[in-house]
Amino acid sequence: MSYDFNANDLFEMAEQIERNGAAFYRKAASDITDQDAKNFLMDLAAMEDDHEKMFSNMKKELSNAEKTSTVFDPEGDGASYLKALADTRVFFEKTIDTTSLQAILKEAILAEKDSIVFYLGMKDLVSESLGQARLDDIIKEEMSHIKLLSHRLIATK
Repeated sequence: MSYDFNANDLFEMAEQIERNGAAFYRKAASDITDQDAKNFLMDLAAMEDDHEKMFSNMKKELSNAEKTSTVFDPEGDGASYLKALADTRVFFEKTIDTTSLQAILKEAILAEKDSIVFYLGMKDLVSESLGQARLDDIIKEEMSHIKLLSHRLIATK
């Protein structure tokens, strides 16, 4: 079965990925002892919260065409499917050493890269008329995370 996504679907996934990212950073912050690192991780969690709100606001600005369902879903299973897809692609639970800031940062960079790859792949599933260009906004936000994480990783070496 083919499933075509619209911009609304993608913002739903982006919001879930941001929630997962915030939970990841909060969990890592609770495990690490260095207060400066803890503060940095909590700042990252707050950024994820802000990005979730930003994506929610962007979703509210979508046109009706960009929200148009692309599949028949009388049972409303689409939302569960999207959540499961987002939960298993980026920031899903992994076994990492959350007492090491370097390990946390490396894993976070990988997760942010995975999210970019995920969204780039999703662009092929969304037609221009259903809001394909809005994915660029999401990708730019994820790229800003990589830049911030990379700078901090370099500083910890």
